[in-house]
Amino acid sequence: MIKPRQGTEEEILTAEPQVYAVSELTELLRVLLEDSLPNVRVQGEISNFSRPASGHWYFTLKDQHAQIRCAMFRGSNYYVRPQPKDGDQVLARGRISLYPARGELQLICEHLEPAGAGALLAAFERLKQKLAAEGLFDERYKRALPAMPRHIGLITSDSGAAVHDVLTTLARRWPLATVTLCPVPVQGVRATAAICRALIELPQRAPAELVLLVRGGGSLEDLRAFNEENVARAIRACAVPVVTGIGHEIDVTIADFAADLRAATPTAAAERVAPDAAELRLRLDQLQVRLEARSRTHLTVQTERIQRLSIRLSAQHPRRRLQLRAQRLDELELRLRRSGRRKTADCRERLLAAARRLRTASPAAQLAHTRLSIERHQTMLATRLHLLLQQQRGRLARAEALLGSLSPQAVLGRGYALVRDAEGRLLRGVSGLRRGDAIAVELAHGGLDARIEHVRADSPPAQKP
Repeated sequence: MIKPRQGTEEEILTAEPQVYAVSELTELLRVLLEDSLPNVRVQGEISNFSRPASGHWYFTLKDQHAQIRCAMFRGSNYYVRPQPKDGDQVLARGRISLYPARGELQLICEHLEPAGAGALLAAFERLKQKLAAEGLFDERYKRALPAMPRHIGLITSDSGAAVHDVLTTLARRWPLATVTLCPVPVQGVRATAAICRALIELPQRAPAELVLLVRGGGSLEDLRAFNEENVARAIRACAVPVVTGIGHEIDVTIADFAADLRAATPTAAAERVAPDAAELRLRLDQLQVRLEARSRTHLTVQTERIQRLSIRLSAQHPRRRLQLRAQRLDELELRLRRSGRRKTADCRERLLAAARRLRTASPAAQLAHTRLSIERHQTMLATRLHLLLQQQRGRLARAEALLGSLSPQAVLGRGYALVRDAEGRLLRGVSGLRRGDAIAVELAHGGLDARIEHVRADSPPAQKP
């Protein structure tokens, strides 16, 4: 550290000039410069940019009349993206110093940004806050995108890489969609008006279900057209949903906030609006397999149900009921026959027992009395047997009459008829019948075919006074 000369003012003035070593002088100048200019902002063009293995940046800032060497050390340049290059116009902030080894004046940069970026960022923030306060960015105004768009509008430059990336992605993922390209300049003085006009006119000229607004990456100045208020309002006024894919992933514009959906890149925007046809085909195949399995299961269940209903129907069929009645009649007949044989056998047994007793007793009177008794018992037995047979025959006749009354043929014999439609369905009413329909009439003896001349609905029963 160089110490100032001690003494009075007169002694200092009359003293011999101090002699400095070169290193002392450069150190003195460095201290004076850093103390005098600790924080300066310099704008200029970068040239002779270099980055050695240490990670520090060395370059020259120049304008038309002068230049100054600059150094930006690794700790300060870590967050500067993208890395500057020769020819870039930048705004540097730092302190003026002196590099003692070469005695060169230099600027030690602590912050570096593209020239004009600060003003653009400030304008960006002001416009963003203004439009947000108006509710232009509210989520409730965002429109849903069609799941499978058939027509897509594309607004971008027709000469950039973005249009190629978007069209390639759409053709690969969703070739069923028609794409209408509306070429516009994406930077420059004419870009803002052209983009606004395209957002309004494209849905009128083509049946687009949504609009892709895309462009490739660039600096904040390059993206200026997408940070204009007119573009944001045109996006909200567009007749269909708008999806933006502007710049790189780190680039965010006012148009992104106003859009119904923001994608990081043009390719990502195309992927967000276009479903993957391969995935949909796979999903359809899976749904088809599930549908076939469910159909087979449903068919099996319904077949089993029909079989159960058929069994129940068979059990309720009149033929089955007749069979049950006939079986009951046979059982009664068998019981009657067994009862008659049992009664006859009992009487024969009693007769034989009496004969044995008669033979044992043997008197003629008893024999005559016994004979009369036997004859009386025979008469009573015959009468009771005849009466029993008459009762059984009466029950049988009543059962036969009851069975006959339940027979459809007996019903037809009483003057009724069965009427069926052209498809053979038994008719129970006139619902669904019209004049000219063919019907079949089944009578007790034969049948006939006829056509309806007049359909008469049932009249309500007369009210009794």
